[in-house]
Amino acid sequence: MKKKIEDKEWSFGFRIPNEQELCESFNVSRTTVRSAILELVRQGYLTRQQGRGTFVSREVVSDKLTMFTTFGELMLEEGIVFSTDVLAQTIMMPVDDLADKLNISGDKHIIFIKRLRKVDYKPILFQESYIPFHICPPLLEEDIQKSSLFKLLEIKYGIHITGVRNYFDITYLNEDDGILLELPESSPALVLTQHLFSGETQVMYMRSIKRPDSFVFLIEFEKINR
Repeated sequence: MKKKIEDKEWSFGFRIPNEQELCESFNVSRTTVRSAILELVRQGYLTRQQGRGTFVSREVVSDKLTMFTTFGELMLEEGIVFSTDVLAQTIMMPVDDLADKLNISGDKHIIFIKRLRKVDYKPILFQESYIPFHICPPLLEEDIQKSSLFKLLEIKYGIHITGVRNYFDITYLNEDDGILLELPESSPALVLTQHLFSGETQVMYMRSIKRPDSFVFLIEFEKINR
């Protein structure tokens, strides 16, 4: 119901269907419908008028943000030209706490993608992406050296990223990671961890490790009013 209001399918002043009609439309109980209406009344989306019904009580301007999702815009300053080495593009079973991070059971397969980004042949960061296999099996066959995973998911496969949680931290490189970034073991590095969602479904867990001495992370958002 909230989405119908935000999408202006139910516009300001519209009298919403009665409880019985809503139960049938959403295939839920009358108790659930009443609870939802009361919550939307509390939030100011609806108002109840004795003897008349329940009405949409305000114009809604969406505060949603859309994210620029190409790698260059997401990770490094504008104008940086980089190259990509694909180090892994395979299928695996969850290890450590990956199943929890992706909110899947431990017997589900995962697509694992690892890429190294370079500027002027110097390694700048590497990126590990984990996608539940059932989300998009064809990713295993895609050319991901130049393609953005976000664009592949959204444009080619219609899996729209609607939410991202970003966490920044400092890590210390192990031997293998140090070799990748051409830094001594135990060197400090920046880490960006991302959980990406399509609606309520988590579609990707991504971890990006970057040298601290080159460029900066950039995450750019655009506000759109509908």
